[in-house]
Amino acid sequence: MAEQKKSATLTIGDKSYDLPVYSPTAGPDVIDIRKLYSDAGVFTYDPGYTSTASCDSTITFIDGGKGELLHRGYPIDQLAAKSHYLEVCYLLLYGNLPTAVELEEFETTITHHTMIHEQMHNFFRGFRRDAHPMATMVGVVGAMSAFYHDSTDINNPREREIASHRLIAKMPTIAAMAYKYSIGQPFVYPRNDLDYAANFLHMCFAVPAEEYVVDPILARAMDRIFTLHADHEQNASTSTVRLASSSGANPFACIAAGIACLWGPAHGGANQACLEMLKEIGSPNRIPEFLERAKDKNDPFRLMGFGHRVYKNFDPRATVMKQSADEVLDLLGIENNPILAVAKELEQAALADPYFAEKKLFPNVDFYSGVILEAMGFPTSMFTPIFAVSRTVGWISQWKEMIGDPQNKISRPRQLYLGNTQRDYVDIENR
Repeated sequence: MAEQKKSATLTIGDKSYDLPVYSPTAGPDVIDIRKLYSDAGVFTYDPGYTSTASCDSTITFIDGGKGELLHRGYPIDQLAAKSHYLEVCYLLLYGNLPTAVELEEFETTITHHTMIHEQMHNFFRGFRRDAHPMATMVGVVGAMSAFYHDSTDINNPREREIASHRLIAKMPTIAAMAYKYSIGQPFVYPRNDLDYAANFLHMCFAVPAEEYVVDPILARAMDRIFTLHADHEQNASTSTVRLASSSGANPFACIAAGIACLWGPAHGGANQACLEMLKEIGSPNRIPEFLERAKDKNDPFRLMGFGHRVYKNFDPRATVMKQSADEVLDLLGIENNPILAVAKELEQAALADPYFAEKKLFPNVDFYSGVILEAMGFPTSMFTPIFAVSRTVGWISQWKEMIGDPQNKISRPRQLYLGNTQRDYVDIENR
């Protein structure tokens, strides 16, 4: 727990209350209101928890004003440029970058956990073929608790670690199987000779009838997508995982809850919304029209993939993602893809427009990741499942931190009740 160095005074009527103030290692001070209700008989009101710290954490820090994202103190741009996803997974899970021996052992463990129980294949066949892959993932991940009984005891540190490894390893397999099932193709088993990102692409795009070789540029781009989405502090899905885990639920149920929350278009569906906007624009010659609409406050059209709720300057992940987008487009070309042509022109037009520069509406990570995934051949329905694969390690790291916190208690938000006060029951014949 942070050390109290000062206090704040809250005055309600003729009474004053001293509240502890804690200073973090980075970010704004935090006023401790845990005893406010017992002492003063009042709640605080903060819809969306935009000004409330629900926990203390050592995992990820974001400074939206500076455009800063740190994992265990390491800037995301350095990790994305010099590291790779499984090394970042180790960092998030254990707090430090691994040695060469530790990384090799961790990679071996994850690689040998990628297969799922054969009987779980039956779960996929219980869904309709046109089911959204996220619906399938919510069901299958939740069902893992019925197959892996030896890693559901949250009070056992070893079982927590096994569950963590299994979820990181099996999530790409489950996402790829959900995709294959949706397009009517046979499942492709994971391969131990491929790295994490290449293995995922192979499971998504290989078929039994012919050999499929993963291009290293595409594998690197996918690895960066995983890395740049690994964790993002106390966002909606992470808070959902923490909320679910506060009741003592098993880890698979908690991660399934996170996947369900991520499914929302305001959260994990942002890059899908960006691609749908590009399809709406349709042609590069219509870009000026849509830029003018974006400037019109009375027009409901919004420029998706530009700006960010958290980052008030620029998204630090976008620079690295843009590099990957350029590499992928150079490799695959955009001549025969009008959506990618619109994306390229829109990026240049918006960056050159003073209005968007003044408003600091720069392309964000969702804009570039959507472009990359579209170029790779993924349908928009797979964008959010890929996000779920990326974010799994963040959810698990936050889950482990919460379970190990001695201050952990079941979450119980309060409310500002505006309904009817007590009423007497009226018999139906008298209503």
